[in-house]
Amino acid sequence: MPYEDPGCAYCPETVRACRQGESAERGPGFCPSKTGPEALRAAREKYSDPFTLRVAQESARVESEGYCKWTRVEEICAFAKRMGFRKIGIATCISFVDLARVLSAVLESHGFEAVSAACKNGDIPKEAVGLTDAEKVRPGQPEMLCNPISQAELLNRAGCELNVVLGLCVGHDSLFFRHSQGLATTLVAKDRVLAHNPAGALYLADSYFRRVWGPHKPDKLPTKPAGGR
Repeated sequence: MPYEDPGCAYCPETVRACRQGESAERGPGFCPSKTGPEALRAAREKYSDPFTLRVAQESARVESEGYCKWTRVEEICAFAKRMGFRKIGIATCISFVDLARVLSAVLESHGFEAVSAACKNGDIPKEAVGLTDAEKVRPGQPEMLCNPISQAELLNRAGCELNVVLGLCVGHDSLFFRHSQGLATTLVAKDRVLAHNPAGALYLADSYFRRVWGPHKPDKLPTKPAGGR
């Protein structure tokens, strides 16, 4: 039976036909061009929205101009300038406030207005959302809930047009993205073990970080997903 879901993770390096616009001709059976042509058409139609189209255009221009030259901080500034944004929000982990201060200064040096909200704002005890003392990072001590919904609400009400996530935890960042009205991008993805370089666990999945594997680790990485031909 044919594949039902896309499996781009399994596309061989020698294929990856979408780079050349040849998915329909050379894409494997699990290629989105084969498993989801209706979704691709629906997505293509969304670029007719003027704002969406502009974001796509300016993103591509920043990618081209800064390719392997600009840091992500520089890319954020360039994208915001191209979009004509004036107010940029920073949703920061409380542990990243010192970095948020530097980022705010960098943004302001480019003429932007920077607004920042730390994750612990609102002073919500973890017990208030049903967590037990044993479920705290440090049991026996007062511990406030990370509050990404409040971060989003504060930045929304401030009129931020672009929000930058700085080190929010897994799940907390998800809630922020869900509730942010402005466009949102990540500058730092938190990984306390890997100095905030989460990709390290994948690069070293078969050596130093073998522990990332679950109980069904394959003998070798599969070349295609199960469930199709």
